[in-house]
Amino acid sequence: MGHLVTLATCSLNQWALDFEGNTERIIESIRKAKAAGATLRVGPELEITGYGVLDGFHEGDTFLHSWEMLARIIDHPDCQDIVVDVGMPVRHRNVSYNCRVIFYNRKISLIRPKMWLANDGNYRELRHFTPWQRPQEVEDYYLEQIVGKITGQYKVPFGDAVISTRDTCFGVETCEELFTPNGPHIPYGLAGVEIISNSSGSHHELRKLDTRINLITQATKLSGGIYLYANQQGCDGDRLYYDGCAMIVVNGNIVAQGSQFSLNDVEVVTATVDIEEVRTYRGSSSRNMQASKQSPYVHLDLDTRLSRRDDEAEPSLAPSEPLTARIHAPEEEVALGPACWLWDYLRRSGAAGFFLPLSGGIDSCATATIVHSMCREVIKAVSEGNEQVIQDVRRLCAEPADSTWLPTTSQEVCNRIFHTSFMGTQNSSKETRDRAKSLASDIGSYHVDFNFDTVVTALTNLFTVVTNFQPKFKVHGGSRAENQALQNFVNVRAEVDFSCWLRLMSMNGVLRGYLTKYDASSADLNPIGSISKVDLKKFIAWSRDSFELPILHDFLSATPTAELEPITATYVQSDEADMGVTYAELSIFGRLRKIQKLGPWSMYERLLHLWGNEYSPREIYEKTRHFFYNYAINRHKQTVITPSYHAEQYSPDDNRHDLRQFLYPSFSWAYKKMEDSVKYWESKGWTTGKAQKKSVKAD
Repeated sequence: MGHLVTLATCSLNQWALDFEGNTERIIESIRKAKAAGATLRVGPELEITGYGVLDGFHEGDTFLHSWEMLARIIDHPDCQDIVVDVGMPVRHRNVSYNCRVIFYNRKISLIRPKMWLANDGNYRELRHFTPWQRPQEVEDYYLEQIVGKITGQYKVPFGDAVISTRDTCFGVETCEELFTPNGPHIPYGLAGVEIISNSSGSHHELRKLDTRINLITQATKLSGGIYLYANQQGCDGDRLYYDGCAMIVVNGNIVAQGSQFSLNDVEVVTATVDIEEVRTYRGSSSRNMQASKQSPYVHLDLDTRLSRRDDEAEPSLAPSEPLTARIHAPEEEVALGPACWLWDYLRRSGAAGFFLPLSGGIDSCATATIVHSMCREVIKAVSEGNEQVIQDVRRLCAEPADSTWLPTTSQEVCNRIFHTSFMGTQNSSKETRDRAKSLASDIGSYHVDFNFDTVVTALTNLFTVVTNFQPKFKVHGGSRAENQALQNFVNVRAEVDFSCWLRLMSMNGVLRGYLTKYDASSADLNPIGSISKVDLKKFIAWSRDSFELPILHDFLSATPTAELEPITATYVQSDEADMGVTYAELSIFGRLRKIQKLGPWSMYERLLHLWGNEYSPREIYEKTRHFFYNYAINRHKQTVITPSYHAEQYSPDDNRHDLRQFLYPSFSWAYKKMEDSVKYWESKGWTTGKAQKKSVKAD
């Protein structure tokens, strides 16, 4: 028989600065790991504090309370006889580090600081921590008294070392170190480390899990080894949703995988592995030649075994079999990620529910459908006996006198916590009003349908009294400026708050739309803010069938319109006509601007290749210039944008993800270069699309 080891990793739904709650969830995960027979438990990054503490890591209290909670964990009777890898911030020589603390039976073996920090996109780790820049070096850390009096230790090792038990060797890396070209798992593997843990605070993005799985499996595919991946799961109080999916991988094969989206506060994933399989896998000559030249690590001895002795092994115990990774389609990710994010906000905020102006358009429809998905997940968790969800749903939805109430349908939950309204005007069509009413009925929201004309009329009359001028819509002969002003008057409906503390509004697209500053930007949460219209429509189509909501077909087939202008026999307002670009084109602009980081000139050049069969160089130039003109004049709106669920790298979230200026000069030099390019191509005879026109792909 080989050396069989049962290992545990986990996903925890931590809450930033919820020290006692986070600690109890850590202890519960250790209990579950031990119950499964595990001898090593790995947890998420910064699990004691929660990852999203951000500038709270500048506060001394954060470090003090972390040590107090670590003392509680180390001393807890349920945390003995198992090697524990737990995450917390540590100050060493007055420098703040993002650390893993490894302990066993009230003794700390190692404090291992993170060596490579995430510092782009949503992450600003260099603002809060310093990387450990001395690989394979260790020094003394003088232990805080509150922990030292429990462990009996005065000082413990601090730095980049590995742990040697009686039967194997394991090393530790943290989140970003998996994503770097030369991550620690590479020299670990060559140095003979057989078990590698990675503790992460990795957020959800559409289509990101496949990339993460490829990196995790690749970490041991070339050099062999056992890899334990832990992650946060849930919303810890900010814009990000951490999507769990804890995994255990052996020699490049997944043998255990947790859920990606879940309402569980504690999810432990275990697998039984054979260390001998790693040793056999590492038998290749080329690998061993490289390993023989690998400089050694400091080995810290831990007097215990991770594997079972022959007399302890159960006859039926066998290594866990490889399995196929479970990856959700993007449409399912839209349904589940924002839904779980909203549930965490609702249950932890103390709010009475959500309020949404349901306009009959695709954005508010998608938002309502996500809330419906949230309610479905709640019912699923209740049916599975999830005690935390049962407590939360009773607290949020049940009458005070009824402590035994439990919902049986998602509509029951929705009716008690989701309030929708159709705020119509004389410009609203019967079709949009009916769509909103039908969707509200199908999902079970508490719905109110009313007209808003008296407020709009009062505003326009006030304007006329003050200015002695009567503005007109363009269909009635008004100017463009008058038309825009009147649309803003109509859009003021978004400012009404029907006594719901927590309001939830939707916003159009990436950089364009009908967003009135301090109006449509004044909501509390936005679950669709960084999801493109293309993906939203795919999600609605998926939900129509998966959630059995046939009314969603009407939203998909309807012409996108804000209905801020009067409808006449010859004119119906169109979003895409107003914007001058289609939503599919806008999706491409957003990806090129944010993900590819292209300015006006580079974007024009790229679009010549992407759209050359559809448009002429002059048309591409005009579209590019139109986009950047509107980007510049609307950029200031992002400074007050509603906190949005982050689902894409082209999120417009000015507070976190898009740190660009909000006052732009004209892109005059880039425009001159484009004009010269257009003249050149026209001189070569390229004045129309190169081929017969075809639809532009958004992805």
